Amino acid sequence: MDTTSLPPPPRYGERSLADLGSSLLSSLGVPGEDNPLGLPPAARICLLVVDGLGWELLREYPAAAPFLSGLAASGGPLTAGFPATTVTSLSSLGTGRPPGQHGMLGYQVAVPGKRKLLNALRWDSSVDPLAWQPGMTIYERAVAAGVSSCRVGPPRLEKTGLSAAVMRGNAYRPANSLGALAAEAARALRLARRALVTVYHDQLDGTGHLFGCGSEAWRFQLGHVDMLAAQLAAAIPAGTQLYVTADHGMVDVAPGDRVDVDTTAGLLDGVALLGGEPRARHLYTTRGAAGDVLQTWRDLVGDRAWVLSRDEAVGAGWFGPVAPWLADRIGDVVVAAAGSAAVVATRTEVLESALIGMHGSLIPADQLVPLLHLVAS
Repeated sequence: MDTTSLPPPPRYGERSLADLGSSLLSSLGVPGEDNPLGLPPAARICLLVVDGLGWELLREYPAAAPFLSGLAASGGPLTAGFPATTVTSLSSLGTGRPPGQHGMLGYQVAVPGKRKLLNALRWDSSVDPLAWQPGMTIYERAVAAGVSSCRVGPPRLEKTGLSAAVMRGNAYRPANSLGALAAEAARALRLARRALVTVYHDQLDGTGHLFGCGSEAWRFQLGHVDMLAAQLAAAIPAGTQLYVTADHGMVDVAPGDRVDVDTTAGLLDGVALLGGEPRARHLYTTRGAAGDVLQTWRDLVGDRAWVLSRDEAVGAGWFGPVAPWLADRIGDVVVAAAGSAAVVATRTEVLESALIGMHGSLIPADQLVPLLHLVAS
């Protein structure tokens, strides 16, 4: 692949998930927050985040989600950010800053100086979430301005390292079912005059990973999400602004579209740590090997991915402006899959490599997520 013909970077500062976070605060009257999305003034906001609901998928299957598809007629897409993955996207949304500023730069990234990876979904007790991401979250900023902030989601997600890093400042209402998600969100909104209530649903993503996005199982699950959104709209107090978004899209990766680093000679030469995930890789190299690794990956994978050095990826705007103290978290070589390709590791990443639906890269199917809106009546 011609690395001079790069995909457009995410639209940081214009229409990205980071811009949604700050725009929500501005809409609620929080001082000093930008509103690049031009959201209208609000006293109460309910934000439904559907893990894995890509804009292109929603537009492709309107019959499976008639309520959401109706909202999509007047809505539009945002860009998730790079990598287009849950860790990075929820961090951009939760901090109101692009990846290069909040430092949650992928599913697995190197802990500088430690010769190990941090898996930000599973976390590592030796890494302090507040030191890893010390900036104030949008929820902390909301509360400081007198806005009630609440998060509604599965009980297992209340006290994770990721939650502490980028979603702290919320009261938490655990909800184990779709009905409970709607009921708890409505209850939280009724109790406050000014409120930001975030509802998180993660099962569409898991269904897409296991069965494929657009599969019968995925379409049925999308129907359940559609009902959740409709019930939320009916249950929340009149005048509440309801927004629906997601953290990334998804593509199905066929067996022939997979490059396996564990069986392809040369791909791991000079690589000390293989980070990221199949459609968005961070390669951390041994001392002095970065140039050789870059060339080897361009030779062996360059027809299926954009392969850039760290400086090139930063210069291309993939992460937005990068704070100098966070730069070492980015791989010496960064790989973004093109089309429906993926770089798997079948021996060392058994579960991740077996997935059907994947995400993370810079193409629209990964990047574009919906921003849908209605005012509850």
